[in-house]
Formats: sequence, structure tokens, C-alpha cells
Amino acid sequence: MAFSDTLNTSKSASSLRSSARRKRSQAQFIRWLLLFAGGIAMIMPIIFMLSTSFKYPFEVYNLNLIPEEPTIENYTYVLEDGRFFGWFTNSLFIATITTICNVLFDSLVGYVLCKYTFPGRYIIFIAILSTLMIPTEMLVIPWYLMSSTFGWLDTYWGIMFPGLMTAFGTFLMKQFFETVPDDFLEAARIDGLNELQIWWTVAMPLVRPALAALAIFVFLGNWTAFIWPLIVTNSQEMYTLPVGLTTFSVEAQVEWELIMTGAAISTIPTLIVFLVFQRYIIRGVVMAGLKG
Repeated sequence: MAFSDTLNTSKSASSLRSSARRKRSQAQFIRWLLLFAGGIAMIMPIIFMLSTSFKYPFEVYNLNLIPEEPTIENYTYVLEDGRFFGWFTNSLFIATITTICNVLFDSLVGYVLCKYTFPGRYIIFIAILSTLMIPTEMLVIPWYLMSSTFGWLDTYWGIMFPGLMTAFGTFLMKQFFETVPDDFLEAARIDGLNELQIWWTVAMPLVRPALAALAIFVFLGNWTAFIWPLIVTNSQEMYTLPVGLTTFSVEAQVEWELIMTGAAISTIPTLIVFLVFQRYIIRGVVMAGLKG
């Protein structure tokens, strides 16, 4: 009788484990299905953009993803247009310089606010964060008046100066510098390093994941910026790529195939930036998980 009870108990436990495994498998299947559906929804606009870039004008409004008569004439036209290369160069120059400035200035300010104690530190930090609540549209007029007063209209500096330093970047870097042990900094001071050397050679290498994330965000933000470059530039020679692509949209018709071609080419630098910095971000996530 005891053996029979033990056998029944074992079968019941095995049945419960099997049921739990089935439920976990079903839950995992649902999660993967939702992720797959989300991935399809995110990638479809890119696929449609690439598909349209290989279509003739008469086929643009045909929603087939595979063009009936594929062509590379759109790429030939766009790449042979001297204006496109100029817009591409302008965007690349502006996004690169702005990214470098953000990485340097935001990390320096974040380091000071995190590792130094001085009167008004908290007030300064709150004042910087409060600028995040101000919509960019409200700042356009002051920026334009400043640019007009100092003669910055239709110049690289006029396009770049609003984004050379950001409150978000300062906040991000300050939070990451919190994870840097003060003992490392004290040891560097004992070794005779000055404060700038400590920031550059000790603190900065320890927050590479944050620097990589900040570089990606800033580069993408400036690469795709449209409103401010449109307002501050007057000549087509100073247009950035997003602004320049609008010239393919004229009153008579919208040349979607050329717009999509230019947009497809413009994704190349963003992909390169992400591929270069993604390993630092992944490493930072792994390290954060191990510390937790």
C-alpha cells in the first residue's frame, strides 16, 4: 500500500512538472511571437523604403515590396547630383563635431557635478535638468535671434551651437560616474595626476558604455535634425541631408523614389556608428548585470 502511494505521488509530481514545462514553453512561444511581430512592424518601413528606391516613378504607388521592373537609375541620379554629396558632407561634419563636443563637455560637467562638492552643486544640476522640460519649438525663436544678432545664419556654427551640449547627456554621464569608485580617483591623486588627467585617464575609460550610448544618441539626433537646420539655413549649399531631400518634393509632384533613395543612402552612417559602438553598450549591460 505504501509503495502504491509513493508511486502515485511520484506520478503526480511528474505530471505537475510536465504541466509547468508546457506552460513555460507556451509563455516563451507567446513572447517570441510578440517579439517577432514587433520586429516585423519596425523593419517594414525600412523594407518599403528600400523597395521604393528601386522603382520607376510610375510604380511608386504600387505597394508591392518587390518591384516589377527594378532599376538603379534613382541611385545613379542621386549620387551624380552634386548637391546630394554636399548635403551628405554637411550632415556628416555637423553630426561628427556635435557628437565629439557632447562626449567631451557632457562628460566633463557630469564628472564635476558627481565627484566634486561645492556650494550650489545641486541647484546647478536641477537647473540643467529643468531645461529638459522646455520644448525645442519654444527655443527656436531665441536661437534664431541670437544667430541673427551674431551673424551665424547660414553657417555651420549656427546649425551646431544649440546642440554642442545637452542636459540629457550631462544627466547620463553624471549617473554613470556615480559607479566609479572614489578610491580610484584618490589613488590617482596620490600618484601625482592632476584633475584633468584623472578625468581623462581614470574616470573616462570606466564609463565607455555611457560614452558609446551618448555618442549614438547625439549622432542620430543631429544626423536626422530637420527643423532647426531648415530655419537657420538660406542657401542650398548649407543644407543638411534631411533638409536637402525635401527639394525632391516640388509643387508639381513629389519624387518619392528619389526621396527614398536618398533616405536609404543616409542610413549608412547611422548603421556604421551603431556597429562601432554597440559592443561597448553590450559590455556595459553585461557588467551592470554582474555587479547586480
